[in-house]
Amino acid sequence: MLVNLNIIDLAVVKALDLDLNKGMSVLTGETGAGKSILLTALGLALGDRADSGYVRPDCKRAEINLEFDLTGIPSAGQWLKDNELEAEGHCLIRRIVSDDGRSKAYINNRPVTLQTLQELSEKLVQIHGQHAHLTLLNSDEQRRLLDVFGKNQVLLDKVNECYRQWRKVHKELENLTKAGADQVQREEFLRYQIDELQQLDLENFNYATLSEEHDRLANLENILAIGQRQVDSLYENDQLSVNQMLNHSVNEISQIAQFAPELNGICALLSEAQIQAEEAALQLRRFLQAQEADPQRMTILENQIGAIQKLSRKHHVNPEALPGLAVSLERELEGLTHSSERIAELTGETERLFQDYDKLATELCLKRREQAHKLQQQISAMIKELGMPQAEFVVNCTATEDGQPKLNGKDKIEFLVCSNPGLPAKPLAKVASGGELSRISLAIQVSTSGDNTTPTMIFDEVDAGIGGGTAEIVGQKLRSLGLGRQVICVTHLPQVAAQAHAHLYVEKNNTTDMTSSTVRLLDHEERVEEIARMLGGVTITENTRAHAREMLLTGNKH
Repeated sequence: MLVNLNIIDLAVVKALDLDLNKGMSVLTGETGAGKSILLTALGLALGDRADSGYVRPDCKRAEINLEFDLTGIPSAGQWLKDNELEAEGHCLIRRIVSDDGRSKAYINNRPVTLQTLQELSEKLVQIHGQHAHLTLLNSDEQRRLLDVFGKNQVLLDKVNECYRQWRKVHKELENLTKAGADQVQREEFLRYQIDELQQLDLENFNYATLSEEHDRLANLENILAIGQRQVDSLYENDQLSVNQMLNHSVNEISQIAQFAPELNGICALLSEAQIQAEEAALQLRRFLQAQEADPQRMTILENQIGAIQKLSRKHHVNPEALPGLAVSLERELEGLTHSSERIAELTGETERLFQDYDKLATELCLKRREQAHKLQQQISAMIKELGMPQAEFVVNCTATEDGQPKLNGKDKIEFLVCSNPGLPAKPLAKVASGGELSRISLAIQVSTSGDNTTPTMIFDEVDAGIGGGTAEIVGQKLRSLGLGRQVICVTHLPQVAAQAHAHLYVEKNNTTDMTSSTVRLLDHEERVEEIARMLGGVTITENTRAHAREMLLTGNKH
């Protein structure tokens, strides 16, 4: 459960540190005192979207810290362990909102994504807002509430997993079947493209080698001319060859080396250079003698390269990628060739998954219908207590018409209500007023939360539109919920506030230049004064206080 709420610089709250206990706690205060900002803080800490408007003026950031006691919440403890965020029996959640609109979230002092925070929050807190009755009109929400009441989540997960598998296989089957009409033409086209590529002798295909040979033959005349000039220059020109000049230098330096022995090393280097130049000239001569113009080979190369470049442009790939393209086309052709086998395989798999889905969905349907009867009886009894004595609540479960697998099963769940005897039950939106919807919504929330494992429930003015004796019954229902868990309720009704185990008072401080709100726990006499204020308005008499004491005494008996 939530044991501590700490807020810093959030809207009208400058600083707040609030300890909370098990049972039912109410938040009361004058309109505009800041009750809603506490719920806003909880929502932000639990993963709601944030913006800079939440930051208190002239502050850099707002911060909300929540501390949860995980005793008796094994699902949350296991989730933290699975996500390597575990702590000893406690969970700390921190949300920081900066004045530039950016926010950060932490679980047990480790940064997490908003999605991760929301996943954990679902296991810790349930928030029922002022407008919960509006979402109640949504058919998917009605289905969800019935499944929560019937504890159908494990079976529902199996149904949905089977549905996803069926949809995946069914989609592949549809695509293959649709493609079957054009399969013959596609196969012929692929074979033509593959044959065209195979003409390139792909097993020995090397575009770089072909290009290199083509370039050499295309420039052979230039190679021979320049090569012969260099042979002459290096060796064969008797007067100006490199060989003759080096030979002359060796002879000259050798003559003076007898007078300067240190020049012998230079002579050796020049002699070696002469040998290297002669060897280079001989190798170059042999290379040139081996070259032979081959117009026929040149034509073959030009045809090969032309064919390669043509196919390269046709398929929009580099020449080097053509062998890989051929492999890809062969795989596609093989896939088409075996598509009839695949269609038969997928047909069988689709039928098997359909049967599995139908079995699970039928089991879920039967369970829903059984639980629907129990839920409608429970809610009918409760809304009678809440001031609708003639009303009957109906949970209608009908099968979808097309029989195709669907997410969440094959049932259509609809909540109906009959306000007066003798009239047919109709959808909530058509027969219930705002006040009636609030009562029905509260009855549903109480009914569907009775066996819920969520340790903390927060109700934000769900008693709106209710008064008198009905309000007292609402308080009793909320108090009964608080016997097994933590219930936090924002209310304007003294009948509800008197039922609480703990009473928190929100007040606005206007003594400084900037308004701020604080929250404090009321003792017994302070509770008397606050409930008297809620009862009597501006003028509080001793009779009003006596009434408040009586309400508190009555509330504590439940």
